[in-house]
Amino acid sequence: MAQPDLNLLRTFLAVHRSGSFTAAAQLLGLSQPTVTTQIRTLERQTGRELFERLPRGVRPTPVADELAARVAAPLDALAAATGPGVPDESRAAPVHLAGPAELLCTRALPALAPLVADGVQLRVATGLTDALLDELRAGRHDLVVSTHRPRGRTLVAVPLADEEFVLVAAPSWAERLVPRMAAEGAAALHAAPLVTYAEDLPIARRYWRHVFGGRLTRRAAVTVPDLRGVLAAVVAGAGFTVLPRYLCQDELADGTLVALHEPDDPPINTGYLVQRPGAPDNPHVDRVRARLLEAGPTW
Repeated sequence: MAQPDLNLLRTFLAVHRSGSFTAAAQLLGLSQPTVTTQIRTLERQTGRELFERLPRGVRPTPVADELAARVAAPLDALAAATGPGVPDESRAAPVHLAGPAELLCTRALPALAPLVADGVQLRVATGLTDALLDELRAGRHDLVVSTHRPRGRTLVAVPLADEEFVLVAAPSWAERLVPRMAAEGAAALHAAPLVTYAEDLPIARRYWRHVFGGRLTRRAAVTVPDLRGVLAAVVAGAGFTVLPRYLCQDELADGTLVALHEPDDPPINTGYLVQRPGAPDNPHVDRVRARLLEAGPTW
């Protein structure tokens, strides 16, 4: 077998770390067809398939994992020795973090404030999980807070925090609904307007199925595509809703919201911190990741 040239190995390592030809092309400043051609050339030279092509991204084969383990350290050392030098901490690239707006704004950013004060730069994006994970595969983000574990092996996910969902309303509604729920169960809630995140009632439907063992069949009175807006509307007396406890725990503590029901087994959703495989080029990514994982269990 001919000895692969360093450019092919650099491209291979970028694909292995980023999980897609597109993301690797962006990282290397190459076109996607060039990356594809270089990987095919390397596969011909090695006589082995290195990546399984998927509808979104690629999955490394065991041969690719073994090759990456052998070449990563030497290539990284060569890049450090021949590059412009290791940048000082103050000039490191920003860390691109993405996730649900509510969780990032109320929990993640406050937890990361000490790192920002110490020189870490952040660029924060918000959106729906599936779209953000696609953007992560394409190299647009360094870390994504995901509401579910991504499928496949093109991304690495670790549990971050558990969200407990709670059924809440303002005291004026609670005074009417709690006694009726004791006698009628979930049917009593049809007397109150439902405020929710989206028209298909994703959080409320899950709560109904898990707690009440039934299907929620009603329309929302108000939809707000931000749980902080849902919280504000319900505190003001617009009706009832289901929220993550972390988002409304202060209001529950001061009495501006009341839990309408406290089941023994509340619905729980595990959030994950997700990144592409391999060591990040930016050392601050590991600092942000470590801080989020440290703070996550307290959310």
